[in-house]
Amino acid sequence: MQQSPPHTRTVSSRWHGIWPLVWPIMLSNLCVPLLGAVDTAILGHLDAPKYLGAVAVGASLLSLLYWSFGFLRMGTTSLVARAVGRNDTREATRLWLRAAALALTLAGGLLLLKPWLIGLGLYFMQPAPEAAGLAASYCAIRFLSAPASLLNYTLIGWFIGQQDTRRPLLLVVTANGVNLVLDVVFIIGLQMNSDGAAWASVIAEYCALAVGLVLLAGKIDRAHVKAQWHRCITNWSEYLPLLQVNRHLFVRTACLLGVFTFFTAQGARMGTEIVAANAILLQFVLLTSHALDGFAHAAEALCGKAVGAHDRAEFIRVVQGTTALALLTAAAISLLFWLGQHYWLSLFTALPEVLAQANRQFGWVVILPLLTVWAYQLDGIFLGSGATAAMQNIMLVCTTAVFLPLWWFTQAQGNSGLWLAFCGFNLARSIAMALVFRAQQRRLSS
Repeated sequence: MQQSPPHTRTVSSRWHGIWPLVWPIMLSNLCVPLLGAVDTAILGHLDAPKYLGAVAVGASLLSLLYWSFGFLRMGTTSLVARAVGRNDTREATRLWLRAAALALTLAGGLLLLKPWLIGLGLYFMQPAPEAAGLAASYCAIRFLSAPASLLNYTLIGWFIGQQDTRRPLLLVVTANGVNLVLDVVFIIGLQMNSDGAAWASVIAEYCALAVGLVLLAGKIDRAHVKAQWHRCITNWSEYLPLLQVNRHLFVRTACLLGVFTFFTAQGARMGTEIVAANAILLQFVLLTSHALDGFAHAAEALCGKAVGAHDRAEFIRVVQGTTALALLTAAAISLLFWLGQHYWLSLFTALPEVLAQANRQFGWVVILPLLTVWAYQLDGIFLGSGATAAMQNIMLVCTTAVFLPLWWFTQAQGNSGLWLAFCGFNLARSIAMALVFRAQQRRLSS
């Protein structure tokens, strides 16, 4: 990037244009774990923990599979933001067409491999016998949402890359509103339990897709799409930038979700009460990550635009502004968790044995926002600047050299050791990404 003329910026100018982009992303991101929290709260108040355990195992497996393809969201945002920085609106549209074609191809593969993927996943996770059958049924239903889920990733990524965060908010609010209503109808009204939660999620994903396509139609050059769509999606050489970015992000995301899945699997082997308690605590982790990802997504879109425009001063401004706001938010989240521990947990379950396990490990939840904020924020900055190889390599090192060894040496501490390994992994990610970013900036400045 070329160095823009130096000038002094006030605090307000440093944050100019960031908050209007952040708040819709934050709200839409928070809808995702809030929906999971509603599922968890409804199932956690049923008469047995097996339903909550089944959904914890099944949802973890589906998250591993679907978010392994989360590069469809992240890669699309990164490339579209840089096209916007170059004022190349038609290339931005073609990028979505290629991402959508790739999403449908991958979804078809998931549906074909469904029986083997479910069997392999449950064999690895080894849930308690009373939850295994319920988890298998939950997964079989949720697989039906694969095309909608992956297409929704591309839509959200495209909108954010266009500096438009309000349309993703409408899309996600629609999905979560439908899911919430159907949870009540299916789980409580029709007493479908964990299968009801699965059907609610499937229907909600397709409703979100319908809304997203309508919103997309109002943003793109439809005449250009009609004239160029066939050439665009069949010109294989044009997929190379998308595939190159996505290759790094696939490995990075697979490692991250592998950690979450391994975490859930180890909890499942310790008993139904522990896996149910961990499922509740992970709702707080997901709330944190999705809240802080609002700033990361804003950094991704704005940094990508600055890189496309070769504006280094704007890039630094975005980094400083989004990071300062993210740190303040992380501190506020930790404080809220600490002050309301017993109240928050009571919202999720009334089962005494599950509550006891959750209270025992809640301290990890309180400190995690301060440990992970740097990793979330730098993910967005690295994505916007195209440093996806560094993201992949850092994740590989932290998974294999930090998380797994920590877990291995703390197995005697049971669930506490598992949480220690998880927190150590997130802290290592934050430190490693900060060091790499600092080194990259020194090279650019020299």
